[in-house]
Amino acid sequence: MGDNQTIVTEFILLGFFLEPKMKTFLFGLFSLLYSLTLLGNSVILGLICLDSRLHTPMFFFISHLAIVDISYASNTVPQLLGNNLDPVKPISFAGCLTQTFFFLTFALTECLLLLVMSYDRYVAICHPLRYSVIMNWKVCTGLAFTPWGSAAFLALVNVILILKVPFCGNLEVNHFFCELLSILRLACANIWVNQVMVLITSVLFLLGPFCLVLVSYMRIIFAILRIQSGEGRKKAFSTCSSHLCVVGLYFGSGIVMYMIPNSSDPEQQKKILSLFYSFFNPTLNPLIYSLRNAEVKGALRRVLGKERPK
Repeated sequence: MGDNQTIVTEFILLGFFLEPKMKTFLFGLFSLLYSLTLLGNSVILGLICLDSRLHTPMFFFISHLAIVDISYASNTVPQLLGNNLDPVKPISFAGCLTQTFFFLTFALTECLLLLVMSYDRYVAICHPLRYSVIMNWKVCTGLAFTPWGSAAFLALVNVILILKVPFCGNLEVNHFFCELLSILRLACANIWVNQVMVLITSVLFLLGPFCLVLVSYMRIIFAILRIQSGEGRKKAFSTCSSHLCVVGLYFGSGIVMYMIPNSSDPEQQKKILSLFYSFFNPTLNPLIYSLRNAEVKGALRRVLGKERPK
């Protein structure tokens, strides 16, 4: 097994099988979405840092979400854009596993951050008088950094298990980045340990948090129904529905990828679903969680107002 492992020095990422004109179009589209992701999340981070009125638990968690979105988009999108220009360019074995580790870390961190943010909204809406006591800064710091630590640990375990797998023969990864299951498909040995670890990770970071998020929002919706003001109910429902759309897209695509049996074309399906992680969610999150928020709009106006005299 060790001898077989040492011959693996690089992988080839196949990306999407498309006509050159379509690849050129997608290169432009993906470049635009990536730029919007960086711009939107950077604006949110800048506003939260500059405006003291946004130094609240909710925006503290949103700042972590923005960092995650920038990070894992930057971990996969440049590779995709490069492959569109040169689809046969190889990636080293070490570089591939590094990309896998960071993708898993950022993706799993976002799963738990979405859960933390739903809990924060639950406390704010269902227990408003106790909010400042429950969500004190010590608790918020623990809730923000626990996802990073636990996600990095599980990602490292999965990568270490890949190092124990022998590869031989075809080393073409049928994906646009080094996705975990696509790499394991190239193994020439039994990978049941890896599959069990993937299942454990999926239950702990996908299915479990998704169910808890749904419970939180159900409690929130029941609380909203008790609001006397019709305008207040409408605004709260609008916010919750947009949040649930993001959560549904993110967790839904992850559950389909890692917990539902393969379809007739699993690799193509995974590549399409991975676009949600790389583009759509990182682009949508600033719009859904922040830029529609009156406090963020006010902070943006204040920052721009300070800059005009210069």
